[in-house]
Amino acid sequence: MVRDGYFYGLALIAAGIAVAWFAAPVWAVAPFALAGFFLWFFRDPERAIPDQPGALVSPADGKVTDVSPVSMGRENFTRVSIFLNVFDVHVNRSPISGIVREVCYQRGKFMNAMNQMSAEQNEQNMVRMEGEGQTVIFKQIAGLLARRIVFYPKVGDRLQRGQRVGLIKFGSRVDVLFDSAATTQVKVGDRVRGGASILAQLADEPQLAAAGKHSAIGRTI
Repeated sequence: MVRDGYFYGLALIAAGIAVAWFAAPVWAVAPFALAGFFLWFFRDPERAIPDQPGALVSPADGKVTDVSPVSMGRENFTRVSIFLNVFDVHVNRSPISGIVREVCYQRGKFMNAMNQMSAEQNEQNMVRMEGEGQTVIFKQIAGLLARRIVFYPKVGDRLQRGQRVGLIKFGSRVDVLFDSAATTQVKVGDRVRGGASILAQLADEPQLAAAGKHSAIGRTI
């Protein structure tokens, strides 16, 4: 379990005990129910991480809502969007093994994460990674209920595929952008599991040259 679950859960359990002691036990039902919800919401299950070379795994649990080509300047990517509802596991994981080259936090709106405009206008954290001869960008995007994005690694850190990297609290969205030459293995409507589901098989010869990537993340997607 993510430690935030203990903070929320234990605080509400204490509040419930206090309410039951000073008022009446019936009034403690609400804080106890909320405590149970938070302890469940911040669950962090173990996952079997695929070990085949070139596998790009989902950074989040949720439903695939978009698979489409996008451009950043003169570079072409495939974007997979994953919507997380309040019942999904919200721990985020690294999609590939590699080095964190850039982290860019952008303040913004809190529109419904199902809205395509949320990819540009919502509060979000964009991370660019390089590994296995590829550049992969993933975005943690706040939703209508999500008001806090957490990302633990720093620029220069080396991550393993499927490694826990952070979370988005409550409903939200995660976008993954990868080389357009990769073989996408999911479609709209699929349910995916963070760290376990393979979104794409990266190409042996990436179309994107390593040069010029360092400034790409700051452009509009």
